[in-house]
Amino acid sequence: MRLSACQADITTLAIDAIVNAANTSLLGGGGVDGAIHRSAGPELVAECRMLNGCKTGQAKITRGYHLPARHVIHTVGPVWQDGLHGEPELLAACYRNSMLLAQQHGLARIAFPAISTGVYRYPPQDAAHIAVATVKACAAECPAVEEVIFCCFMDRDLAFYQELL
Repeated sequence: MRLSACQADITTLAIDAIVNAANTSLLGGGGVDGAIHRSAGPELVAECRMLNGCKTGQAKITRGYHLPARHVIHTVGPVWQDGLHGEPELLAACYRNSMLLAQQHGLARIAFPAISTGVYRYPPQDAAHIAVATVKACAAECPAVEEVIFCCFMDRDLAFYQELL
């Protein structure tokens, strides 16, 4: 499995799936979630309505509609409190469950944003460590996934991922 990091708008990536840092309703919000919903078009929210939301740490998949990515894997990251309320385990579950969905659907190339580091206030450096470690740990059980891109919006986040890779 190839791992890389880039700085880009995740909605522009023409790959098998992009991961959405969603909220529990799956009906759109701010940050990357809002950008993905705007770019995908109203069909995405219509499909998401049928999924009945998503719990923190879990993941669900939809079509990509007007995005260059064929699919969107929606996962709900934890809201940072102090790191003592299960946040690291829940964040790791987001990456693990997204990888397992990609494997189940035979998706070879996927991209993750920096889940929970925006309005959910997860410390970006800690989040990057969890993201990279979890994806590496999933490699053996997800042989269909050939490439994982950590797509960063901010310079700061990109530097953390580049250091880890």
